[in-house]
Amino acid sequence: MTGAAFDEVIHAPNRLQICSMLAAVDSMEFSVVREALGVSDSVLSKHVKVLQEAQYASVTKVRRRAWLALTPTGRKALAGHIATLRRIVEQAEADR
Repeated sequence: MTGAAFDEVIHAPNRLQICSMLAAVDSMEFSVVREALGVSDSVLSKHVKVLQEAQYASVTKVRRRAWLALTPTGRKALAGHIATLRRIVEQAEADR
């Protein structure tokens, strides 16, 4: 799912954090993301796999290290998801 729409793939809290972290950089080492989230290798791997299957993230292995990056599709999906969340919040605030 791309564009300005709620994205179920990104919305899961850990995946939203992963995408947000990766959006700020070209790539980030797997272990840095894992430690920032406070999750195990297997939990992070599972979330990264979901993002890869949606073509939102890529993994590049260099020697014994894995580097994570958002793809252009992932960046667009994240921007759309954030825009949708902002609209939801603005609507809730307007309804007060």
